[in-house]
Amino acid sequence: MSDVAIELRNVQKSFVKGQPVLKRVSLQINRGEMVALIGASGSGKSTLIRAVSGLLRTDADENGRSGTVQILGTVMQANGRVSRDAKQLRSRVGIVFQQFNLVPRLSVLKNVCFGFLGRVPGWRGTLGRFTRREKQQALLALRRVGIEEQALKRGAALSGGQQQRAAIARSLVQGSEILIADEPIASLDPSSARRVMDILADLNKSDGITVLVSLHQVEYALGYCPRTIALRDGEVVYDGPSDALTPAFLSELYGAESEELFLPGLEPTKAGGHSRPRHEAHGTARPAIRVIGTRSHRLPSEYPDGQAAPAGGN
Repeated sequence: MSDVAIELRNVQKSFVKGQPVLKRVSLQINRGEMVALIGASGSGKSTLIRAVSGLLRTDADENGRSGTVQILGTVMQANGRVSRDAKQLRSRVGIVFQQFNLVPRLSVLKNVCFGFLGRVPGWRGTLGRFTRREKQQALLALRRVGIEEQALKRGAALSGGQQQRAAIARSLVQGSEILIADEPIASLDPSSARRVMDILADLNKSDGITVLVSLHQVEYALGYCPRTIALRDGEVVYDGPSDALTPAFLSELYGAESEELFLPGLEPTKAGGHSRPRHEAHGTARPAIRVIGTRSHRLPSEYPDGQAAPAGGN
């Protein structure tokens, strides 16, 4: 069994000819890591997430060759073609989107049961017929994310934070070995965002699930992810310890764009010091620093829009 959960080699993607969104991106994430993917708007984060999960086909060059995406030691896509093993691989990868992707009129329990779709006969999935055991597993997953009491409510009745937690529960019943989250807290208030990040960190620490989470605010990368990969204009410009990402360093990497990446709770550096996150960092191993495309540095060693949440909390 490969120790590598996610590996990209020279992955590229353009939606308009001559305007690459990803520029020969290479990276490796080992099993059990929790890694943040950061970058300003338009840096290529969501495109990279979709390429890793096999939802977006990467480009081949004029010779029909391109980079490869491997998941758990098996090719997901290569040379601009999605592998025939992609469907099986996707069943081992849970994906959580910013938009939650729950069916509003169906119960939360049934929404979570949809995580079984890759493992039940097609007719049962189409009709939404799930066994008693499957429903019990879905309830356990809801308990794990702290919203078991919401199981019989319609998806539309939940707050934003609760819907995101239901989406994570759906990935749990899927039996995911990798969980990929594309800006899962972007539309949540700070309290709900912390709850979602706490759950992701617990799944990583307690279950050994590999987590790759795309974040717009660096504060959460500092607080929850031992390692951060930073994108700028479709290229990896930093890959290393999150606690080395001081505001001064990010300002040098991103220029004026760095203002987008900070929350008010992350104070700029002062002489001789560096910013500290409000949360404790999770994880143990610290990967080597890799800064690309800039000169070398010596680094220091729930409800959106203010609406009231429905009864039951965030």
